[in-house]
Amino acid sequence: MSQCALLVATGLALLGASACTPAPRDPEPGVARALAEQRAQTISDLHYQVDLYVPAERDSAVTGEITISFALSDARRPLVLDFRAPRDHVRRVRLDGDSVAYSLPEDHIVIPASALNEGVHTVTVGFRSTDAALNRNADFLYALFVPDRASTAFPVFEQPDLKARFRLAISVPAGWQALSNGAETRRERVTVVASTGGMLEEPTRETIFFAETEPISTYLFAFAAGRMQAERAVRDGRTFTMYHRETDAAKLARNRDAIFDLHATALRWLEEYTGIPYPFGKFDFFAVPSFQFGGMEHPGAIWYRADGLFLDPTATRNQELGRASLIAHETAHMWFGDLVTMRWFNDVWMKEVFANFMAAKIAGPAFPDINLDLRFFQAHHPTAYGVDRTAGANPIRQELENLREAGSLYGAIIYQKAPIVMKQLEQLVGEEAMRDGLREYLAQHRFGNATWPDLIAVLDARTPEDLAAWSRAWVEEPRRPRITARWADSGVVLAQRDPLPDRALRWTQPIVLAFDSAGTVANRRVALREAQVFVPMPGVTSPSFILPGADGVGYGRFLLDSASRATLLARTTTLRDPVQRAVAWQTLHEEMLDGFLPPATLLESGLAALAAEREELVQLQVLGLVRGVYWRFLSDSVRRALAPRVEAALWRELDRAPTPGRKGAFFSAIVGSTLTAEGTARLERIWNKAETPRGLPLAEQQYIGLAEALAIRGVPNAERILDEQEGRVTNPDRRQRMRFMRAALSADVRVRDSLFATFREVENRRRESWVLDAMAAMNHPLRATAALPNLTASLDLVLPIQQTGDIFFPLRWLNATLDGHQSAAAASAVEAFLAAHPDYPPRLRGKVLQAADDLYRSATIVEGWTPAAGRARPAARP
Repeated sequence: MSQCALLVATGLALLGASACTPAPRDPEPGVARALAEQRAQTISDLHYQVDLYVPAERDSAVTGEITISFALSDARRPLVLDFRAPRDHVRRVRLDGDSVAYSLPEDHIVIPASALNEGVHTVTVGFRSTDAALNRNADFLYALFVPDRASTAFPVFEQPDLKARFRLAISVPAGWQALSNGAETRRERVTVVASTGGMLEEPTRETIFFAETEPISTYLFAFAAGRMQAERAVRDGRTFTMYHRETDAAKLARNRDAIFDLHATALRWLEEYTGIPYPFGKFDFFAVPSFQFGGMEHPGAIWYRADGLFLDPTATRNQELGRASLIAHETAHMWFGDLVTMRWFNDVWMKEVFANFMAAKIAGPAFPDINLDLRFFQAHHPTAYGVDRTAGANPIRQELENLREAGSLYGAIIYQKAPIVMKQLEQLVGEEAMRDGLREYLAQHRFGNATWPDLIAVLDARTPEDLAAWSRAWVEEPRRPRITARWADSGVVLAQRDPLPDRALRWTQPIVLAFDSAGTVANRRVALREAQVFVPMPGVTSPSFILPGADGVGYGRFLLDSASRATLLARTTTLRDPVQRAVAWQTLHEEMLDGFLPPATLLESGLAALAAEREELVQLQVLGLVRGVYWRFLSDSVRRALAPRVEAALWRELDRAPTPGRKGAFFSAIVGSTLTAEGTARLERIWNKAETPRGLPLAEQQYIGLAEALAIRGVPNAERILDEQEGRVTNPDRRQRMRFMRAALSADVRVRDSLFATFREVENRRRESWVLDAMAAMNHPLRATAALPNLTASLDLVLPIQQTGDIFFPLRWLNATLDGHQSAAAASAVEAFLAAHPDYPPRLRGKVLQAADDLYRSATIVEGWTPAAGRARPAARP
């Protein structure tokens, strides 16, 4: 093989090898890592001028022109721009002001090397946008480009390590507001006159101009426009602007000051912790109706889901802390993700872990009445376990060869497991060393890009620990250790085992053991590094229980011996430490999932605990456990037999609850769990406002939820209730959602099936949060049998959803499809789907297995289902 052929075969030619210049090939669809690396080495000083025209009519296309200026250090290869749109959406291409030859392979615009030279260039492209990432509604739109969707709107270099400065000019209908990353600099009002055989004057329009941004990645560029209101406030000398579409003046007034205060608190804390002033100038945010994420961290223009900011009067303290954590999370991204960005999306987890890690530090002090260690455990461990216990578990850091698959990297492992790991890393290196290392890392890579090894190198210099070995077990490999604590000879044998025996990993972590000793509960902290360690406990007789991971930081499948299981089932409510109670309930839940504890037994203990537990966060955790076991792990006959007791217990605790927030949580559980005729009739009286739960003021959203719950339960006058509820709704966005939901709530399965059939078309899936609500309603446990024929078709849509939807849509679609099912037929349908698609994309296969894990377990528990040989199955018993 010649040197030239060898270089081409190995891909080194893409990196600018000088030995040969092979004939150019069309780039593959998406953004291959090799292409990204080649561009990052040759393109610099990047600027975008984006000019957009947004028509008043939603069905008319957004059009525009983008001017891209950059320095090119190597002109031997074609210039590849990314534009994921039909070929006819490219209207013209100019290079340095002149027409130029170009080609349009899939997802790209390619200018030949023969037209290029080293130095500064300007490329101008006239284009028509697709609507894939523009989230267009009747009178507003918002762009959402994470992780690789800016190129669906206009041509760019779509990769995180080609940071650029953006300028935007956007032409919108008169009366619309607009915001973007940069500050608004001016407006120009114009009246457009067109001739179509006569003179036709369009309504006046405005072009709004925005200042150039600091260097940011394409996924962080954003804009929104439409009919919205603006609220402004000054905190610490900085002006904050909140854009919104909320029509409930009382709700706005009730939440306004808290929202601004929380942002100011987060900024103040982060500036002090990082030693770097807020780096992006102005600070705006938009409360988006039915936003598909909790928030998105565009610098200078954060998007939030509106109902995450505007809380009802019945919000729990946990929900209030959740709002504070969300705001702190998105604000932390201004440093972790925006100022310093991952070089490639395989390290996307870094920005998320530090945003969550910092949010826990920022939000907590404002809630002195909340146990923050308890909150940390509940916010992270159960959700992370929900993925890490499955056959589809993924590591924190994953490989990525093409950016078009970046969306599949997101999930609970990044958002929930990674902060636990980071908390353990902070314990390992020390809090002060961690802070100083992060300051050095941010200063070193300011307005640039970095990798996980870059950070590990900074921290490794501050600790004698082997962070590379630590990282392999915790960051680079999936799953969790299986940990046992067994009493033997005046001490405890603490042992860990890899659930994948061929791998034989060892996880380094401190484990706190709680155990009873002479009638009191004692704790012992143990460093677990090897396969097992003996912990001598002089003076302790055989304890009735041993609970590993009792501090709420240790991570693993903590297996209980039979004595500990029985004791904790009976005595968890008597443990004085609420963190230990929370860990115990989660551990008992894991025992049930693995078949060591009957679901009805756990439910009975949970119902008793609701009456005994006075710590709000633990009570709400047990409430969630009760609801989950009730719908997922009991047969229909057992569930209906228990329904009167469950409903009575929930109503009793609602009456006893001391605050509207806690009452609201129980009312939500009642609405979601009611099965009896008497209970349904009572809910209907409440909806009719003939009865009001004592001490619980109901808001519009709760009445909407009541109407939908009554429809799902098939009350005779469901259509009238839905009609009347729609008439009660004053907010136009909530009213449109209700109209969308009507078919999903229909008692006629043919109507529901017709709605599901429309979801095969991408245009009918654009309002993702509405689609997910509809899918959940159609696959509700009470309708699961009727929905079963659509299950395989729903699985068939996961791949196109991954290709056309936002980052969380595939897994949420799977959850909305599968969470209501528990039958062997449903489990077999999922198994058959995976068997029929052996070449299914591995990360999507993992998402299916994650979503199906509870279904597999419930089908096994409820109907005795046995997975086919060789297929994915629930975790084996120890």
